[in-house]
Amino acid sequence: MDTELFAANPELGRTSPDYVIYVPKGTDERIPDTGNEHFLVFRRKDGTFAAVWTQSGHEGQYNQHIVFAESDASARSWSAPRIIAGEKFDPETGRDMCSWGYPLVSRSGRIYVLYSKHIGVNDVFTHTTGRLAGIYSDDNGKSWSAEAYPDFPRSEYDSPDPAMPGNCITWQKPLRFGDGRYLAGITRWISPARATPSDGNWIHAPSVVDFLRFENLDDDPEIPDLKLTLLTAGKSLRFPIPDDPRGNSLIQEPTLNELPDGRLFAVMRTVAGTAAWSVSADGGESWSEPETLRYGDGLPPVEQPLSPCPCYTLSEGEYVLFYHNHNGHYGPWTAHATETRRPICMAYGKFDPEGRQPVRFSAPLSWIDSDNIELNHRCDLAMYSSFEYVDGRLVLFFPDRKHFLVGKVIDRARLANAVFPKKRA
Repeated sequence: MDTELFAANPELGRTSPDYVIYVPKGTDERIPDTGNEHFLVFRRKDGTFAAVWTQSGHEGQYNQHIVFAESDASARSWSAPRIIAGEKFDPETGRDMCSWGYPLVSRSGRIYVLYSKHIGVNDVFTHTTGRLAGIYSDDNGKSWSAEAYPDFPRSEYDSPDPAMPGNCITWQKPLRFGDGRYLAGITRWISPARATPSDGNWIHAPSVVDFLRFENLDDDPEIPDLKLTLLTAGKSLRFPIPDDPRGNSLIQEPTLNELPDGRLFAVMRTVAGTAAWSVSADGGESWSEPETLRYGDGLPPVEQPLSPCPCYTLSEGEYVLFYHNHNGHYGPWTAHATETRRPICMAYGKFDPEGRQPVRFSAPLSWIDSDNIELNHRCDLAMYSSFEYVDGRLVLFFPDRKHFLVGKVIDRARLANAVFPKKRA
């Protein structure tokens, strides 16, 4: 580890990272680099690593853009990030800003990166209202195709105005499952033309979860020829907002896991003070009604504010969940304030073939905290993260306070010693 780098950036060591991918330079006033999030590290066909993320001065600013960086198979030494989308944004309107890119690698090794491109009109939030755009590379990211647009399926929750794009984010790497096709979980904010929010607070903006299947990506099509199927057309996942007089839904940011019996298991965030889960027994074609995530059948709920709670597969039948272990009321903060997006705990998960909830979780294991120290006006540890095996070790790559980009090894010994709560009598 570079001791000089840590000495020059004292806050870099707060979460005790084992890998350092990017430390902002803060030198470009027009296209700043101090905000870094939605950090997706992935393995290329040749076994080396690359990453895409959304960079800006601060989340939601019009200068949001997509960058790409690469490393060897050790993930130790990373290239400087290169802007691959969103460099020519309009600083007055945000038009052409690009956000929330995610990678897909075809069997030939072609790298696709899809993202939301703002076209100058707003429906819900500037940085979520946008057309799905994409580029691809056939040389591991050295050069990229011209930007183009796939045909993205609309939903009954989108604006009735066909000129208004949807409000969607795919926040995790899509999952290869079953017959090898990719499946992506989508957060879709409901257009105000379809549902009236109960108040103006962003944490109550109605949303649903959808699932999108990539039908022909392994044929290496041009971007406009990508075939995408919205599996949840007319049956999006919903979860009630507590005490909402209009009966609105809020459920977001699904992570997907394939269970040993072939079912799919999704974990999502809500504004109810808990996480939620759903399963599909038919490859994502249909899903169970979302329920409160618990430590297991008959056990207490997994408490979580409106913040990411990713659940990743470690090996067949075992999982790890990252969460805050409180319901959004934390210390002096309430109502899911940014300050409540900490600390980070882990729970070890095991497949429960007899359980209604198909994964049971251990008691929480404390992992990292920001100690409420700000970086670039953020103190939270929202886990806009990705998971990979590196040299046989489990590594979570994550944005530290949406500023530094780091990786941290998940200690197998700690998971092995995790305690699973017993069902209440």
